[in-house]
Amino acid sequence: MEIKRELYLERLKNRMHNGLIKVITGIRRSGKSYLLFVLFRRYLLQSGVPENHIIAMELDRYENREYRRPGRLLSWIRKHVSDKGDYYILLDEVQLLENFEEVLNSLLYEKNLDVYVTGSNSKFLSKDVITEFRGRGDEVHIFPLSFDEFMSVYEGDEAHGWADYMTYGGLPLISEMKTDEQKMAYLINLFEETYLVDILERNRLDKRPELEDLLNVLASSVGSLTNPTKIEATFQSVLHSSISKNTIIKYLEYLKDAFIIREARRFDVKGRKYIGTPLKYYFEDVGLRNARLGFRQQDRPHLVENILYNELRLRGFQVDVGNVKQRFMDKETGSRLSRTLEIDFVANRGSRRYYIQSAWAIPSEEKMEQEKASLLALDDSFKKIIIVNEILRPFQDENGILTLGLFDFLRHRDSLEW
Repeated sequence: MEIKRELYLERLKNRMHNGLIKVITGIRRSGKSYLLFVLFRRYLLQSGVPENHIIAMELDRYENREYRRPGRLLSWIRKHVSDKGDYYILLDEVQLLENFEEVLNSLLYEKNLDVYVTGSNSKFLSKDVITEFRGRGDEVHIFPLSFDEFMSVYEGDEAHGWADYMTYGGLPLISEMKTDEQKMAYLINLFEETYLVDILERNRLDKRPELEDLLNVLASSVGSLTNPTKIEATFQSVLHSSISKNTIIKYLEYLKDAFIIREARRFDVKGRKYIGTPLKYYFEDVGLRNARLGFRQQDRPHLVENILYNELRLRGFQVDVGNVKQRFMDKETGSRLSRTLEIDFVANRGSRRYYIQSAWAIPSEEKMEQEKASLLALDDSFKKIIIVNEILRPFQDENGILTLGLFDFLRHRDSLEW
């Protein structure tokens, strides 16, 4: 069973010979090594690259431990470069290499070497990995499986696949597991024994219970506006903890650095500026979110919102939460008032922008008007879309608002252009 990961393969292909180190980042077990050593290597061979021009080293293998020394690895690479043709250097688990930043920077001086690396410890899972290469790194971030990728190998119909995906998420190994027991144990253990340990060790933390409590608070409030002050109040009133706001801010940064969570900032659409807190937090994988809560809280509307947020990001969009002020006449007093309406997602990519509302269900005309209100308050020409958790034919109303079914959006990468 092979998952093609075509989107990421295309991104690697587009970066070939750009003079930068290609750094594949992503949460553990998201498929970084598979992308580089199986899919990309196969592409190179099929494109006519001689096999001896692909120099690959898996530094985590016991038999390769001697190559974790900089001089030994550089000598080995140069020994295999026998002509002036193009060579492709593929290094897996590069954080195991001593002084790896200096080694990779030195390889950039060899003009016929195209360098690609992955890493799986907390250092390489951090957002600042590119700065290690002093502006010479080019990041390809790999996400857990999208719903469309998940369904490409799922043995069942779309409805059951969606139920599994919304519960257990898209880490690639999940798609190979047969029982709920396996999936639950895998995700819980992965969080407990891998992700948390990485964060604690990297940041030299000794307060694991507080970090776990913070994760549980975030998991319970996915898609809700919050900030460190509100979280601090929750700790005090519910958990009876004295954790400070400053500590919460630091822990949030650690979780973002490790790609466990992402934040969506609020954007004043008409004012064309970012607003401060509160903001929203989403999990990189909804299965991991559910694992934090023991698979007990299935808040489906917010899980769908989380999945839509991740889908937009993997398509290359910058995603914010939109705010727009609407002026209206109070029928009782005749006064002109204003209110702030929320747009679930403002998705930007290059010159394109989309305003998107996520609706769990629209059972009545009144509900439809509620979903449209924030979109109708906008006065620009960018596309406005409502994504509904229903099976329906896409349609556009007299105001140009496009309504899409959830599966149509998730299964078709060009659906925003319909």
